[in-house]
Amino acid sequence: MTSAAEHWAEQLAGWAIPEDILAQAPEPPWIFPTAIFARRVAANRSLETPDRVAARQALGEGGSVLDVGAGAGAASLALVPPATSIVAVDAEPTMLEELERQARALPAPGGGSRPPLSVRTVLGRWPGVADLVEPQDVAVCHHVVYNVADIAPFVSALAARARRRTVVVLPEDHPLSWMRPLWTRFWGIDRPDGPTAEDLLEVLGEQGISPQVRWFEDAAFAAADTAEERAAQLLATRRRLCLTADRDTEIAEALDELPRRARRVVAVWWDTFP
Repeated sequence: MTSAAEHWAEQLAGWAIPEDILAQAPEPPWIFPTAIFARRVAANRSLETPDRVAARQALGEGGSVLDVGAGAGAASLALVPPATSIVAVDAEPTMLEELERQARALPAPGGGSRPPLSVRTVLGRWPGVADLVEPQDVAVCHHVVYNVADIAPFVSALAARARRRTVVVLPEDHPLSWMRPLWTRFWGIDRPDGPTAEDLLEVLGEQGISPQVRWFEDAAFAAADTAEERAAQLLATRRRLCLTADRDTEIAEALDELPRRARRVVAVWWDTFP
């Protein structure tokens, strides 16, 4: 019988780009513009979402945050204050550099009455670098798990580094599910239906974790419709589809034809010591 973790891995494997298409890619398809992540740091700080409420409750008057797959820091910097220190893990050095820049730009906590924010960055992929990280009060992991095929050890290592609470955020469906019509249009191939957030909850259940769960609309995603964001999306879409720049007009037309959509996300959290 297939376990939930095995099912998760099988579904993710279905998203692999066929080798004959990948061979035609003019540049790596998984490069993400840092500018998009940087803009969403500011957008996320203005939102009061279930995941942030859960993390703040666990932090109380202050504490430390581990941010896995940190990007530019949208998840962890939104917790300052009360967070007073951050350990950020990411595989992209440019993202960690942007996180440090964003952290320096934050106003002094409590108007200067609190200690300055401490930020430590760890370059690498989780859980491969988990041994380099000491436990922190709260571990957060936003919009990362759909990139992780071997999900069980990833979650176990994350929870093992959280003294109080682990908070995971992910879209309800695979974050590239909106691109299914584009893969059919440009390459004539189908993409999988999963995995989904429900699949992750089954994986957690296999590990004996009974989390709190809240579904909500990703307001930061909905607010991202600017000329700069659309240009960045066009570039990212072209890369992901392994197409060349001379197809940009076609890609833009295809994007315009897609239905406008809200993105539902899921906040999942559990305590180390319930």
